[in-house]
Amino acid sequence: MADPSSYRPKPGQIPDSPGVYRFRDEHRRVIYVGKAKSLRQRLASYFQDLSNLHPRTATMVTTAASVEWTVVSTEVEALQLEYSWIKEYDPRFNVKYRDDKSYPYLAVTMNEEFPRVQVMRGHKKKGVRYFGPYGHAWAIRDTVDLLLRVFPVRTCSAGVFKNAERTGRPCLLGYIGKCAAPCVERVSPQEHRELAEDFCEFMTGRTGAYIRRIERQMADAAEDMEYEKAARLRDDIGALKKAMEKSAVVLADATDADLIALAEDELEAAVQIFHVRGGRVRGQRGWVTDKVEAVTSGDLVEHALQQLYGEESGDSVPKEVLVPALPEPIEPVQEWLTERRGSNVSLRIPQRGDKKALMETVARNAQQSLVLHKTKRASDLTTRSRALEEIAEALELDSAPLRIECYDISHLQGDDVVASMVVFEDGLARKSEYRRFQIKGFEGQDDVRSMHEVLTRRFKRYLSDKEKTGEWDPDGAEESLTEEDGRPKRFAYPPQLVVVDGGQPQVAAAQRALDELGIDDIAVCGLAKRLEEVWVPGDDDPVILPRTSEGLYLLQRVRDEAHRFAITYQRAKRAKRFKAGPLDAVPGLGDARKQTLIKHFGSVKKLRSATIDQICEVPGIGRKTAEAIVVALAAAAPVAPAVNTATGEIIEDEEPARAGSSSDGEEPVSAGTSEERRGQET
Repeated sequence: MADPSSYRPKPGQIPDSPGVYRFRDEHRRVIYVGKAKSLRQRLASYFQDLSNLHPRTATMVTTAASVEWTVVSTEVEALQLEYSWIKEYDPRFNVKYRDDKSYPYLAVTMNEEFPRVQVMRGHKKKGVRYFGPYGHAWAIRDTVDLLLRVFPVRTCSAGVFKNAERTGRPCLLGYIGKCAAPCVERVSPQEHRELAEDFCEFMTGRTGAYIRRIERQMADAAEDMEYEKAARLRDDIGALKKAMEKSAVVLADATDADLIALAEDELEAAVQIFHVRGGRVRGQRGWVTDKVEAVTSGDLVEHALQQLYGEESGDSVPKEVLVPALPEPIEPVQEWLTERRGSNVSLRIPQRGDKKALMETVARNAQQSLVLHKTKRASDLTTRSRALEEIAEALELDSAPLRIECYDISHLQGDDVVASMVVFEDGLARKSEYRRFQIKGFEGQDDVRSMHEVLTRRFKRYLSDKEKTGEWDPDGAEESLTEEDGRPKRFAYPPQLVVVDGGQPQVAAAQRALDELGIDDIAVCGLAKRLEEVWVPGDDDPVILPRTSEGLYLLQRVRDEAHRFAITYQRAKRAKRFKAGPLDAVPGLGDARKQTLIKHFGSVKKLRSATIDQICEVPGIGRKTAEAIVVALAAAAPVAPAVNTATGEIIEDEEPARAGSSSDGEEPVSAGTSEERRGQET
């Protein structure tokens, strides 16, 4: 625990101007980011008697080891810089948002030649129109199913679309009238885009004019005795009205607004947002935030606005934002919202009428969300704390291991040897810290040697980063602390406990790696399978934790996660190595042109039967390369691998379940999420 006076800036060093400041801990990790109208006054408030500070603020300043700041011209610039730094560094003492990116949106990909309607999550993309968010993906699909009768816009994936283009046959939706089938040129690209634009117009709330237009068309058709057309238009009107019934009218027809409500206690706050477009509730979202700093309701509203509109396009910011409390000062926030929208934005507290009544409804939703969250978290937080305490007691540690790293080795009969590193902080997986290793020094089934190499590489990087940042240089701190892309160093933070998947030999190898590097303040243990014994370095007998122990259960989850993540990577490498089959033998034929060939012909079998002239028709394939392809395919085995005609990817033959197992012979587990597969490779 640091003494704040040890790193307090000297009098007169801090400028009396707007800016953004960062507190860093002893490992140079950013733990708090804040902004201030006057940096001198704000930072001075942190360096006072600890008894006068909020308990969480006191914990922050005693955890920190240094403070730095950046001066900006205006408070709006400070607001923008604060948001970008919070996103970049994810400081532990700032307001934390949870579950925000899990909300699904109804998206229309207007950036494509043939726009597609689909469900999307995560970060928003340029050129895509978004509607929502919705509470459930099935709600989006129900709405789309009703509207496709009137707006038969494409909903298929790129693979299905290209396959239909190649075969000249549309998918089922094209046959039943729920897709205009641009893939087989039933409509032109311009006509299909107009359908997508009409769909977007309807979803933005401009429903009345569109329904009146169809009613006029229905009356005209009936007058001209085109009764089948009139009946179809009548059914279209019914489908539109049914879709509109799913979102009740709550405000005046022309109202576009977002309503933000809070429910809070001393430790946490729940945020709920209702998105009203055209007077109807078009979406709802919410999250729970930890109040790890002393914040007011106005501060929470400001953080919510940053989270809500920080990465949104301008058309996602409505003309009116209704809040329970105003940020202080309000002018920079309102100016920032106006810049995001491109026109004036009204930020205010509703005082009377329908808007106040709807705000009360949003507040009730926030209160229910907070109660539900606290009910779920109470037992979870207690269990995790007990698990960490049990591990510390069993391994005779000075304190609970708040950061645990676990390592596992995986290979296929000595080939494609890889390792995984997973990180748990406060008993929860921190997937952004996961890492993957290729074992390049040797091949073979030597788990002990592999474990030694991985631990050596990981902690050499830690020592290298520590050496660079041991003495803080204000002029060169950024260069020594960040990668080329501006992100924090990958191995800059040490764990309190290293767990390896294995018994005595693996534990000894891990401890030897740390000893060789001169690291003596990190505990090591291993969890052996079958009997679930916990091994520590230098002991001939394992530590036996009760089967009902929460500490053992946490170690098992950490070990199993490392095992799964290692197998995921090993399988991916193996699949990549065997992906293209006979085409690998063609010199100068890269992955891109291999995929182009497969997509053009649909399968290796059809490519095998193609002539040299037909192969030359593929973009990027010359005659010499085409001749080499024909020779390679002729020399290959007669049975070609199957190809997924929807995506154009080659499907490997099924293998026994144990083929993807790790070095210990256990069967593989699930491959994991796309987010984890994007873990950095070292």
